[in-house]
Amino acid sequence: MIDTHCHLNDEQLYPERKEVVERALSSGVTRMLVVGWDLDSSKRAVQLADEFDSVYAAVGFHPENLDDISDDALKEIEQLAKHPKVVAIGEIGLDYHWFKEEEHRAKQKVWFLKQIELANKLNLPVSIHAREATEDTYNILVDHPINKKCVLHCYSGSPEMAERFTKLGIYFGFDGPITYKNAEGPRKCVSTIAIDRLLTETDCPYLTPVPYRGKRNEPSFIPLILEKMAELRGFSINEMEEIIDRNAKEIYGI
Repeated sequence: MIDTHCHLNDEQLYPERKEVVERALSSGVTRMLVVGWDLDSSKRAVQLADEFDSVYAAVGFHPENLDDISDDALKEIEQLAKHPKVVAIGEIGLDYHWFKEEEHRAKQKVWFLKQIELANKLNLPVSIHAREATEDTYNILVDHPINKKCVLHCYSGSPEMAERFTKLGIYFGFDGPITYKNAEGPRKCVSTIAIDRLLTETDCPYLTPVPYRGKRNEPSFIPLILEKMAELRGFSINEMEEIIDRNAKEIYGI
């Protein structure tokens, strides 16, 4: 099994990283993609990839973390991205939930585009954060195609929007919310999105699946997400595991 989006570089998990990785391996999760959200977290993601055979890294600036971004910082991201275990630029994108001012949204778009350009320059896939910004994200991806593949991490859009994204070759990551009783939208998306576009992720330490909701999340909970995904699609857990494994190899090569 694979966790295609986790934050072992977060302070909630990093001090216990060895134990967290060991629990993941014991649960059958053999690969973890640790994703950065700014320069420091991206450096830590690469350090974790060096420290553990089972860990890979993605580097980039999250739309909530643009205060310290600059062209020089992006050059440092580019250097980090040349590490052999960096498999993506991310997480990058748009977040309109916390940012209502048009000035900040415009800044997000500028740096989203710059990081797409970097991914295309390096021929790397992209992990995208799109919160309450699916239409603008879609329009940007139409106007600025990504050379390699990309995933909409923790997809929260509609099934209809997912169909439009699918035509662009997009993958979709799903997390703990598909196990929540009131999360009808994400479950419907898992049920209807093309099977070869689905990925399992935790976004840990956040979005903990049932029955551990309210506690700290970690990669060892991936089997709970995989089990729910298999149930929604009518596959056995082993069949679903094989499907997700193929999809992860297709987008990230791991």
